Amino acid sequence: MQLAINTTQNVVINFSAASVGDRILAQLLDVLVKVAYIFVIILLFEIFDLDRFLNGLDDWSLIGFWSVIALPVMFYSLVQESLLEGQTVGKKLIKIRVIKLDGYQASFGDYLIRWLFRIVEISIGNGIIALIAIIANNKNQRLGDMAAGTSVISLKNKVNINHTILQEVNNDYVPTYPLVIKLSDNDVRIIKETFEAAIATRDYGTLIKLRDKVIQVTGIKNISGNDQDFIKTLLKDYNYYTQNM
Repeated sequence: MQLAINTTQNVVINFSAASVGDRILAQLLDVLVKVAYIFVIILLFEIFDLDRFLNGLDDWSLIGFWSVIALPVMFYSLVQESLLEGQTVGKKLIKIRVIKLDGYQASFGDYLIRWLFRIVEISIGNGIIALIAIIANNKNQRLGDMAAGTSVISLKNKVNINHTILQEVNNDYVPTYPLVIKLSDNDVRIIKETFEAAIATRDYGTLIKLRDKVIQVTGIKNISGNDQDFIKTLLKDYNYYTQNM
């Protein structure tokens, strides 16, 4: 399933929505990470006989102690998605990511909303509520995604990324914009596809917005003349640097 995300600059970017299978597999991998953490805690208690330190504690102290131990499991998805820009260990391994539907990076508040809804969607019914919501929604969103304005996309490319961004660069080519290395392969693919589509339809408004977005993200100043020359030079520079790194 394709997600057409219309950014605040009115540039449409297409992403592949993460499949239900990928999301379930990522969830299972995250569960394995949590189980591994619990196993390590149990192992440490056995090796160092830590139970003896708990024998003299009252009930409230025990509750407090075990609550602290459980924090990494309780806040696992919230903390990891916040620190890893929309990914957990499971999502990173399966190559999926949480993004905002307006094209921006999700904020901590967005991840918090998703996490709060997770308590209902995942914990109750072993995830059946989330599964039904994803299947019924045309953007593969669970309830938490709907509330936060997010979705989960696939970072997998059906075609080798180099097939879509590779350009011929002569050995004596002199690059103009070293800051282009701030961009990722996926960024450059999107820039190239948007650029080629705009040229084909003579959509000069999109070229202007594309130029402005690139300048905003990279800090590059256009010294190549018109917008077409700027984007063409940018793409060549990226290929030059990535092929010679």
